[in-house]
Formats: sequence, C-alpha cells, structure tokens
Amino acid sequence: MLGGQAVLSKGEGATPTFAVSYLHQFYGGTAPDLDFGSPNNSFLLLASAEVKGFHYDANAIFNEVTERNVRRLQFGQTLSISHPLKGPFSLTGEIWHFSQPFLRGHAVGTLWSIGYAPRRTLVFDAGFDRGLTGTSTRWEVFAGFTYLLPHRLF
Repeated sequence: MLGGQAVLSKGEGATPTFAVSYLHQFYGGTAPDLDFGSPNNSFLLLASAEVKGFHYDANAIFNEVTERNVRRLQFGQTLSISHPLKGPFSLTGEIWHFSQPFLRGHAVGTLWSIGYAPRRTLVFDAGFDRGLTGTSTRWEVFAGFTYLLPHRLF
C-alpha cells in the first residue's frame, strides 16, 4: 500500500489536531491483511490531542473492500488513549470497530500495548489485541516500531 497524510488543522494541548490520510493497495496476496479484510482504497479522518496527561487518537475509516469482484464500503472507528508511565515507557489502550459488509456483521475489539521510546523519533511497542465479537480474531499478539523522520520532506 502507498499513500499520504496531511494535517488539516494543527492543535495544541486539548485543542485537537485534525488530519486526513489516503492509502491505495498496489499489490496484495489472497490472504487478508487484518481480520476485517484488505482494503483496496482507504480514506481516514484523524483527530488527536493531549488532555490532562493523556494522549488520544480518534479515527474514522472508510475502506473500499472487494470480494469476488464485488466492491463494498466498510466503515471503521477507533479510539486509542495512551499515558506515559515511568521514563520512556507508555501504556496504550484502544477500542475499535469495523463493519463487515460481506458478512453483514461487525468486528469489535480492544488492543493494549506497552511502548518504549528511547528517542523522540523512535518508539518500540508490543501488546495484544482481543476480539470481542464472533467474527473478529479472538487473540492476537504483535510487536513493532515507529520511526519518525527527524526533518520534514517538504
């Protein structure tokens, strides 16, 4: 997938930052990327802010999903809240929902992770995801990292 993200309105403190993102799948296999499928096109509305020591991200997701040459719109919502712990560690909790247009169902789950930020531009995290509906993956563990480029590209 390849895409881009742009900030629409930069917030500060409790005033949220609003952004948009678009992703397009150029190549994909037959297995789904996630338990809600693999979108061909994805458009996201994002909001984030800091409130009383907690950081939140709220996302509205609009995915175009395809099954047997039939295209459908999938809706998703996520709310994640993170809080610093001691030193470079943080704790994040998230609740998420995705419609499942081909199953006429809904996938709902919760995600929890511990983050470690040795630098401002680098975060390692690991955690688990617990599906709460019959059509979502029951348990999933993950680990990864995020690297933020230290300078703007343009």
